[in-house]
Amino acid sequence: MEGITVQRPHVRTASACSAALLLATLTACGASAEADTEKPAAPQGVTAQAGSATSVHVMWERSTDDEGITGYDVYREGEKAASVDAAKLMTDVGGLSASTAYTFTVRARDAAGNRSEPSAAVPVTTPAAAPADKEPPSGPTALRGRADSGRTVSLSWGGSTDDVGVTSYDIYQEDSRIHSVSGTRTTARLTGLRPGTVYTFTVRARDAADRSSPDSNALDLTTPSAPGAPASTAPTGLRTETTVRGEESLVDLSWDQPDTGGTIPAYQLFLNGRLTTTIVWGGTPPEGRATYRLTLTDPPGTRYSLKIRPKLPDGKWGDFSAQRTVVLPG
Repeated sequence: MEGITVQRPHVRTASACSAALLLATLTACGASAEADTEKPAAPQGVTAQAGSATSVHVMWERSTDDEGITGYDVYREGEKAASVDAAKLMTDVGGLSASTAYTFTVRARDAAGNRSEPSAAVPVTTPAAAPADKEPPSGPTALRGRADSGRTVSLSWGGSTDDVGVTSYDIYQEDSRIHSVSGTRTTARLTGLRPGTVYTFTVRARDAADRSSPDSNALDLTTPSAPGAPASTAPTGLRTETTVRGEESLVDLSWDQPDTGGTIPAYQLFLNGRLTTTIVWGGTPPEGRATYRLTLTDPPGTRYSLKIRPKLPDGKWGDFSAQRTVVLPG
């Protein structure tokens, strides 16, 4: 579909001392802004989990600052090992030695360059190297869970097996890893989620050779909405079925439509996070369960993540469905 060029109105240039420029031009206007000298709070809840014989996964809770956090620095034995922006609350530190004890701390930083005090130091020991470990672990089984509140969920799963041993389990939300736990655990509690949101979780096992298992089954959980918030408009029960027709792969989608108080005239379909097509019904929109066939010509084995959202009766786009993953057959 061709895009539509939108002509934007010309914006007048404000004067150097315009109030619209606020603090950015106070100096030019003869005034001076008060410098931000307050340090952010030290990050809390820092954990360090060995992901393999040569890497450690470090996580922490969001810090606070009077002006706002711009990023975090992760330190190994007091030396900076990684830096991430404020949106990330985890990172992997590689290049480590097997069977070695390390300590990690995290510091928050703000736009003025202020850094927090270091977090509490967290110890971790990498496992022994496993040069004979040539097989990835089996996939975790029977992933299940519940939403404990609008911002937390609890997960549990059946353990994986490996020819040498499982080092850790990685929890993914859609296609992004958001948490890791020790290979001796088969439960996790996730925090920092949003109320009234559909989440799709999978779990992968990892061994000391840094090989990952196939995904567990996908689990959809919806966090409760905040009091007084509108009901979710996400389609539910999204299912996919993939078949081959000649050189094409056919992906048949079906889903339960949300109750929006009116007719849903269209849906947007996203593949790998990008808008692919808008589904518009040729006649009267269906009631109840809806279906759509997507035709793809990519090579066998191509992997896609897929989700949809409805166009509401007021013209706005509603909430996303849970995500589904398809692998094109050969």
